[in-house]
Amino acid sequence: MTRIPPSTFVQRLCSRGGRLVLLCLGAAVVACGGDGGGGGADGQAPDPVVPAPATPSNPPGGAPGNGTYGNLSAAALGVGASLNGALPFPASNAWNTNISAQPVDPNSDALIASIGLDRGLHPDFGAGRYEGQPIGIPYMVVAGTQARVAMQFTDYASESDPGPYPFPPNAPIEGGPGSTGDRHVIVIDRDNHRLYETANSYPQPDGSWRASGGAVFHLDSNNVRPTAQPRWTSADAAGLPIFPGLVRYDEASLGPGGIRHALRFTVSRTRRAYVPPATHWASSNTSPDLPPMGMRVRLKASYAIPAGFSSETRAILTALQTYGMMVADNGSNWYLSGAPDERWNNDRLVSELRQVAGRNFEVVRMDGLVLP
Repeated sequence: MTRIPPSTFVQRLCSRGGRLVLLCLGAAVVACGGDGGGGGADGQAPDPVVPAPATPSNPPGGAPGNGTYGNLSAAALGVGASLNGALPFPASNAWNTNISAQPVDPNSDALIASIGLDRGLHPDFGAGRYEGQPIGIPYMVVAGTQARVAMQFTDYASESDPGPYPFPPNAPIEGGPGSTGDRHVIVIDRDNHRLYETANSYPQPDGSWRASGGAVFHLDSNNVRPTAQPRWTSADAAGLPIFPGLVRYDEASLGPGGIRHALRFTVSRTRRAYVPPATHWASSNTSPDLPPMGMRVRLKASYAIPAGFSSETRAILTALQTYGMMVADNGSNWYLSGAPDERWNNDRLVSELRQVAGRNFEVVRMDGLVLP
């Protein structure tokens, strides 16, 4: 059962970029599961690592770099490290599926209108700082030898995957060490192909971490969260992993075709429902004209991506036509999530993306909608 009555939501202006964020005080900050181990130590055989099928946006030879899906071993180490072409999850995973030819949802027009027909996209990531805080959701890649530390989970311990987690004491916290926001921490164990995500995360003097909840995702399998239960949340309100949906500079800088997965975005009003691969809702509103968590939208094929846009923006928009983006959390309408990187050109990103309005998108048909 969801634990999000209407009284648990409050609104406030987030200091990052002046965006309006709906903070869910009683919802979800945990995610799905794994064992906290890696490399098949839990007895679960990983899915085969195969290249994605060749398409116009996915040329023969697979992903850029090492050309593999579900195998993160070629990733560099460190904060904001390049994955060197590797992609989380198998090629057949929902995050990596080409949805450009899938049917449009019958209620697409009303759903898009509820988010805003004339409002443009906005990058919720960038270079530098805004009011002293990094812009975006950071992540860190570690080796399989990274020491694992104890985790103390508070609000959502019953839906969390137990520790220990491979969290270094300097793992980056969303918004910085003094943040009063979501304080996500994202760490990838490249050698064991595991993704660890927490929210409201605080390092402790003894090296352990305290967080409201934590999740372990299996990046080498389509069973991304073996311990997950229906209606479980994650560090994302939708119960999804955060990292696979981030816009990252190492992919966007490759230009069109460089981003080969779905992206993550927020809307201000959602429905009490979800669409797989989401597993959780975060609303009390049952209107069918509001987007459920996990709803996927795509940039219409009829939208001509301006040749004068930067290669990074063209990479983002090409991905939105090919893989779309999923509703992952309550927040500002049409805010696209990404990782901070000093190479982003903030002014150009904002200027170009805001020219792409809600009316340029359509909702992919929602199969498997889960209602209360």
